[in-house]
Amino acid sequence: MSTDLQKYSTENQLDAIRRYAEQRGFEIIRIFEDSGRSGLRIDDRDGLQLLMREVQSGSAGFQAILVYDVSRWGRFQDADEAAYYEHLCSRAGIRVHYCGEQFDNDGTIGSVLLKSVKRVMAGEYSRELRQGGPAGYGLRRLLIDESRNPKGELARGDRKSLQTDRVVLTPGPTEEIEDVRSIYVMFVEEGKSERDIATLLNQRGILSDFGRPWTRASIHQILTNEKYIGNNVFNRVSYKLKQHRIVNRPETWVRAEGAFPSIVDQALFNRAREIIDRRGNHYSDVELLTLLQTVLEEEGSLSGLIIDERDNMPSSSLYRTRFGSLLRAYTLIGYLPDRDYRYVEINRALRQSYPKFLAEVTAGLQNAGGHVFCDPVSELLFINNEFTASLVIARSLETQNGSLRWRLRFDTGLVPDITIAVRMDRSNEQPQDYYIFPSIDLNTNHLRLSEDNALSLDAYRFNSLDFFYSMVARSAFREAA
Repeated sequence: MSTDLQKYSTENQLDAIRRYAEQRGFEIIRIFEDSGRSGLRIDDRDGLQLLMREVQSGSAGFQAILVYDVSRWGRFQDADEAAYYEHLCSRAGIRVHYCGEQFDNDGTIGSVLLKSVKRVMAGEYSRELRQGGPAGYGLRRLLIDESRNPKGELARGDRKSLQTDRVVLTPGPTEEIEDVRSIYVMFVEEGKSERDIATLLNQRGILSDFGRPWTRASIHQILTNEKYIGNNVFNRVSYKLKQHRIVNRPETWVRAEGAFPSIVDQALFNRAREIIDRRGNHYSDVELLTLLQTVLEEEGSLSGLIIDERDNMPSSSLYRTRFGSLLRAYTLIGYLPDRDYRYVEINRALRQSYPKFLAEVTAGLQNAGGHVFCDPVSELLFINNEFTASLVIARSLETQNGSLRWRLRFDTGLVPDITIAVRMDRSNEQPQDYYIFPSIDLNTNHLRLSEDNALSLDAYRFNSLDFFYSMVARSAFREAA
C-alpha cells in the first residue's frame, strides 16, 4: 500500500483489501506498507523491498499478495519493472491479487492486456503529476478539498492529484502585493510606461515571479490580467479536439467575478485597461500592418515576444484580436516564419472535419442497430443507454527521419467508457487506422503513439470501426418454453 495526497489513504486501501479477503476466503497475516511514497523507484520503498525479499527467500509463509490496484504495486517509469516483480512472485508460487480493479488477475489475455495498459498509465501519471501554470507575481496557488478546506500551498509546477480537489488563487507575500499595486499606481497615476516600470523594479533588485529581471511584456501582463481583481476567466483557449490549443476571441470568454480575493482595486484596474485599450484602438488595420512591417525590417524576424518588447508598439494581443492570429498578420505583410506553421492550417482543417467524423461514427452505430444520442455540448456519445464514447482526432507528425508520430489527448473530464482515437495518415487528409481504448481508470490525459507500438497499445488498434460497431448489435432470443 502507498499514499500520495489522495483519498485512497492506506486506511481506505486496507479496508478495501480486507473486504476482498473476506469475500475470497483469505486470512491477512502480514501488512507491507509504503506510506507517503510515490512508487517511482523500488529504492525508496522499504515495504516493497521487504516483501520481495521474503518472496525470494522461499519461506514467505503466505500464498497470495493482496494489492489495492495496479498503480499501488508501483508507478515505475518502465512498465516491465512492475511486471518483473510480479513475475518473481508468480515463480515463487505466490499470486498477486488487485483488489480494486474490475478484472481478475487470472492470466487470461484480457487481464494481461488491461494490466499492461494500467502499468503504462500509472507510470505516465507520475510524469504528469508535477504540472501546473504559475500563479503570477503577488499570488499563490492554494489546494482545497471538495468542502473548500485548505490543504496546502502548491509550489511551482505542482498540481492536484485528486479530481475532487480544486486549485484557487490566494494573495501572496505582502511585499509582492505592494509591488503589484505600485505597478498600477506608476502606470495609471504617474503616467510611466511598462518599460519605465520594468527598469525601476530592476534597479531596486526586485525579480519577477520567474526569478528573472522584469521586461515590458511581464509588466504588461500584470496590468491586463483580471486575476489581480479576483476574476477567474475561462475559455480563453480550447482543447475541444484534444489537439493543440485554440486561442478563443475575447467575446467568447466566460468570466467568474470575485472567484478569489483581489489585490488590486477594481477602479484602478479599469483605468489601466482604458489606457491600454485607447493606445491600440486608434490604429487602423493598415497602420498596424505598417508598424509590423517596420519591426520586421529592424529586427529581421517577428514573434509575439519581439512585438511585446517594442516601445510605442501595440501588444501582440491586439494583432491577434484584430486579425484572428499573429500568423495571419504575418501573412498580410508577406512574412513567412522560419518555423513550419503548416500545422495551424492542418488543425483548422481537422477541427472543421470533426463533425463529419462524429456523424460517420454515429451513423455506423445506428446502422448496426444501436441507439445513439450525441450530447450537443460535450459531443459525448451515449450508446444504447449502456456506455459512452468520446472521439479523438490525432494529427500525424513527421519526424526528421520520415517516421510518423501521433499525440492523443484524452478528455478526462468527460470520463467516457470508450475513447475512439482516429489516427490521420501522413497527409492528414484520411484516417490511417483507429484505436479503441477502454477508459477505465486511465491516469493520463495524453498518449504518444509511433507507427508500431507495444502489444499493450496495439492490441487496441483496428483498420476500421467495424468491430466497434458490432459491439452495439442486438440479437433476438426466442423465449424458452
